[in-house]
Amino acid sequence: MNYDIIVIGSGPGGYVAAIRAAQLGFKTAIIERESLGGICLNWGCIPTKALLKSAQVFEYLNHAADYGINVQGGEADFDAIVKRSRGVAEGMSKGIQFLMKKNKIDVINGTAKIKKGGKIDVKGADGSTKEYSAKHTILATGARSRELPNLPQDGKKIIGYRQAMTLPEQPKSLVVVGSGAIGVEFAYFYNAIGTKVTIV
Repeated sequence: MNYDIIVIGSGPGGYVAAIRAAQLGFKTAIIERESLGGICLNWGCIPTKALLKSAQVFEYLNHAADYGINVQGGEADFDAIVKRSRGVAEGMSKGIQFLMKKNKIDVINGTAKIKKGGKIDVKGADGSTKEYSAKHTILATGARSRELPNLPQDGKKIIGYRQAMTLPEQPKSLVVVGSGAIGVEFAYFYNAIGTKVTIV
């Protein structure tokens, strides 16, 4: 299939570029290997803010007496908090799917590999590869978190942000390595709902 513009990556840079290209009359496709919306919408900014809002509400309940309100028996339902966060992300991803349809942008699921001459191979989840071509290609693949070589993530004892967002049960204690925005947000969330948190 031939396109005027193919956008690789559907995060905030990618899907906005695809929509604008389509609005300007270009035949446009977007390639995404996961869910539309990229890391920010699916695993970063949006679902973490949903977790933080739950933590904030729980903190308000715990400190309601400071505001002259008597509340008893509030407890955090970890499973419900995680489900709400995932639901927020999934709902917003569906919103981007709607925008792609509305603007007649073809969504191609798979991993892109750029070749010579404007050709792009896309390997689907089933392992099959299809070739597409574009007059112009926009790279909007985003970034990924750095793993520390002496602390390889095993998904059990040492986890990354994705696992921290979808743990099957609330941990009793947690060590957060790094004091950047992501680490501090997770530290605040888990501390607020009763996990003992240490930041190093």
